[in-house]
Amino acid sequence: MLEQLTEQFLQSIQTPRAWVGLAVTLVVAYALYRFGRTLLRSLERHLPARLVWGLKWVWLLLVGVGWLAVAAHLLQLSALPFLYEYGQGIAAWFGHSAAQTLVVVAIALIAWNLVGALAHRIVPDDEFNRRTVRVQTLKGVIESTLKVAIVIISVIAVIQSLGVNATSLLAGVSVLGLAVSFGAQSLVKDLFSGFFILLEDQYGVGDVITVNTGLLSGNVEKLNLRMTALRGLDGTLHIIPNGQINTVSVSSKDWSRVVATVDVTYSANLNDALRVLKAVSDELAADPEWKHFFLDAPDIQGVTQLAPDGVTLRALFKVQPKSQYAIGREFNRRIKIAMDQAGISIPSPQRHLNFGDGPVEIRLVRDPVPARAPGSPDSPAPAAAAPGRVPGLDAGKAAPLPEQERTQAPITPSMTRDAEDDRS
Repeated sequence: MLEQLTEQFLQSIQTPRAWVGLAVTLVVAYALYRFGRTLLRSLERHLPARLVWGLKWVWLLLVGVGWLAVAAHLLQLSALPFLYEYGQGIAAWFGHSAAQTLVVVAIALIAWNLVGALAHRIVPDDEFNRRTVRVQTLKGVIESTLKVAIVIISVIAVIQSLGVNATSLLAGVSVLGLAVSFGAQSLVKDLFSGFFILLEDQYGVGDVITVNTGLLSGNVEKLNLRMTALRGLDGTLHIIPNGQINTVSVSSKDWSRVVATVDVTYSANLNDALRVLKAVSDELAADPEWKHFFLDAPDIQGVTQLAPDGVTLRALFKVQPKSQYAIGREFNRRIKIAMDQAGISIPSPQRHLNFGDGPVEIRLVRDPVPARAPGSPDSPAPAAAAPGRVPGLDAGKAAPLPEQERTQAPITPSMTRDAEDDRS
């Protein structure tokens, strides 16, 4: 018997058809096993744990023995009569519609889980760049497209297994789809717009964009062929159909710019103020903590505006995308400290009151206070010096500001965008 079995096995295994058949049946067996495990997992809350554990082993045994039987029938191993006849019965049963439907559903489930597992294994780099944006965007788009394709192919396969002519059905569906397309032009527009957004890499997941000239702004959390999802600074998620996006302003494409401005009073020495601006800009660009964000040396533009309340000085920093917010905050902290140390005043809002041409009479009235003997319990205690003032100086004269460390920030500035960048 053993010699007959060996001879039959060696004769059958030499044909490519046998190898292909074994591979196909192994995939089907694994799909059925995973399908059964999924069903048992859904029953874990309703059945005892030991029963579920036992059913898992029973299902594994049935699938394993079934595959061995089918393999024996496929390889024509008549020397194993039990497995050969059992495999012949399984092959005949798989010719029925119910068995074919079960196999299609099991394979579709395996393909669905496989696409999800492969998509989660694609992890983009932590560093923000165009490659990372493309990977994050195409990862979601390809995953959703493949899952839709799996569903469509599975539905067609199930229809065919039930004996329905899928060719004529698809022809009727295409005519129906043509009629529906006239009523769903906005959906078609969304899909075409999303296709060109992805093709041209206009923006992607992780970019900071402003849509339709400031109507909505935020961080792109999701992008597919139909819609774009923006997360605002306050946490609001904006869902925008791609067909309704007319203009897009991308704040994180390739590089960004910090518009560093500071206002000084008209009485300030502008030359000294410009020197302070250049010193702070160069200091920030040379700082080891910040210099890797800078792509070029700071551009000191000088006096850019003579505003009603003061004179505006400006510098431009070309930096890495999405780093402009933190660098701008750090610059504001350092320039304020530097201006204070140089004795240059930053203007504060002033208001002038006009009471007309007539004289204004101001009368100060104080209630009489009865005289009390010195040292009596009711005599008021001498007023304590106000915080920030030095005893012995005039009451209206403030103490000088304490020395502040300019290069070491007490907190690290956040990389999130400023609130005024949201236009929602």
